[in-house]
Amino acid sequence: MKIKLAENFRAVFYAPFYATYASGLFKQEGIEIELIDSPSPGSGIADMLAGSIDVVWGGPLRVIKQRDQEPDSENALLSFCEVVGKDPFFIVGRPGQSSFRLTDLVGKRIGVVTEVPTPWLCLQQDLRDEGISISSLIVNEKNSMGQNLEALKAGEIDYAQYFEPFVSQTVASGAGQVLHAANSRGPTAYTTFISTRKIIAQKQAAFEAMIRAIEKMGPWIAQHSGQELAALITPFYPHVAPDILVQAMERYKKAGLWFCKKTVTRVGYDRLKLSMRNGGFISSDPAYEDCIAAFSQE
Repeated sequence: MKIKLAENFRAVFYAPFYATYASGLFKQEGIEIELIDSPSPGSGIADMLAGSIDVVWGGPLRVIKQRDQEPDSENALLSFCEVVGKDPFFIVGRPGQSSFRLTDLVGKRIGVVTEVPTPWLCLQQDLRDEGISISSLIVNEKNSMGQNLEALKAGEIDYAQYFEPFVSQTVASGAGQVLHAANSRGPTAYTTFISTRKIIAQKQAAFEAMIRAIEKMGPWIAQHSGQELAALITPFYPHVAPDILVQAMERYKKAGLWFCKKTVTRVGYDRLKLSMRNGGFISSDPAYEDCIAAFSQE
């Protein structure tokens, strides 16, 4: 069975997808994967709706957003197989802070993620949970994550929100320290496979085989070191120094970031949706059952 699979963008926290591909687990399940690059986050979905892609991986945020804006149809997006089940982003600050609470952000300059909407929406909900007004922060919503790393080094911001490898790069350079891990809030549905209702009806057997491969990768990651995982996926990250990639894998393994399970957790879905709704990204309340493929529901 042949499947055209588009990545979302080349992010380190997507390691299980690349590791499953590199290890040959998809092939063991009888699936021939054509892995297709996406030029920008979310662009693979447009290609899928145009009929040139079978499935993508990405955030359920895009599925929930579509259901908020459009009625159900054969082209409705559905999520299945939760691979990244916790938030992979961190808050990093300059060295020397012995403790940190989210309230420490009040009145301070923070560079937040601009490349994709989910991390900042989720952090805003964390702040609300602590009774912190978003307007009490001095928020920079213009820089990329790479630019925020440089801004942190230059003292132009007090804190930066970003993911690996920027976290380990900051620590290794001595420019900052990890102060807060978003994964500490618990489950947040972050990355799944996504396809349309029509394609799923046509290719469910192939997608089920892909899920079996992913579910085999989960125990492999648990049983192997970050160094071994990094060695498996290094060809996909030529821009990341080998030692930084190892540190990133160890950090994410320790965080329990990767679920690699067929089912999408309802609690993680609800947390993501709450962040989206309170952040003004959606105006309705899309149901779990309308956004998660039936075979991946709890």
